[in-house]
Amino acid sequence: MAQQFLLSAASRTLSLRSIYKAGEDAAYKVFCEMRWPETEGEAVCPRCGCCETYNITTRRKFKCKGCGHQFSVTSGTIFASRKMDFVDLLAAICLIVNASKGMSMVQLSRDLDCQYKTAFVLAHKLREAMAQEIQTGEVLEGHVEIDGAYFGGHIRPANEKINRVDRRKKEHQTGKRRVVIAMREREGRTLPFVGMSEAEGVTLANENVSRLSTMSADEASHWDLLHKGFDVDRVNHSEVYSDHGKHTNMVESFFSRLRNMVEGQHHGVSPKYLHQYANHSAWLEDNRRTDNGTMAKIVVSNAMDAPVSRNWKGYWQRAA
Repeated sequence: MAQQFLLSAASRTLSLRSIYKAGEDAAYKVFCEMRWPETEGEAVCPRCGCCETYNITTRRKFKCKGCGHQFSVTSGTIFASRKMDFVDLLAAICLIVNASKGMSMVQLSRDLDCQYKTAFVLAHKLREAMAQEIQTGEVLEGHVEIDGAYFGGHIRPANEKINRVDRRKKEHQTGKRRVVIAMREREGRTLPFVGMSEAEGVTLANENVSRLSTMSADEASHWDLLHKGFDVDRVNHSEVYSDHGKHTNMVESFFSRLRNMVEGQHHGVSPKYLHQYANHSAWLEDNRRTDNGTMAKIVVSNAMDAPVSRNWKGYWQRAA
């Protein structure tokens, strides 16, 4: 029997021990190399593009010889105004990419010895960086599976039976229930969206799937509209999960990971942030056969390319 990739030695190329053993200077060098890969870590002025800079070693900053602008390796990135040491940032990234189904912020704050709020904001910044790789604007191609799964909006039943209500009725809903609509290429990219109704997936498919693609969907009636623009395979889950190659097992695999993340690790998330958890789960799903050292470098590179977060700048959330 073939060995599962995550159980193999090939998947383990980075560890917390190696990060802290290498020290702060090595971690700082990793961030420089990911910020300026074209110059092998040599600073480039973000204002004028000049490659000649003075290195202010006492403050870990640079000064451009051309325009005199002072900047650091994280200036203008999602880690702008950071206070954590680089070795702790790299350790946080290692912990998050190692957690194949997510990590609670209580655990992350304990592992990094920081406040819960710091861990929460840091993790959301990393999810925002991951989203740049997921929400690229490129249409999906080949054979694409589509489905939806509902999250949140749990209604706690009353203690006494006489006071309990029918939680299925609209008037008893909390308004916090959302559906994650996911489209996934067979052996390819995963593209999630958050909406109020699964039927919104028809419009999303028309906008994000190539007209030359074929699709798979379940028996839900709102997917009937997909037949107007695509060649669609349908599978009736009340009778069978896979019918001679007709299935939605790939997108269901994504939902399994996301549900384990939301319910198993975070025990529920706010509708306001559900899209970030969906993007995080999609990123993990798309990189499930990548070793953890490469995954960590990808996240650092994405963070260095991501602009300053308008929602997560500083340690208090700001309005966009």
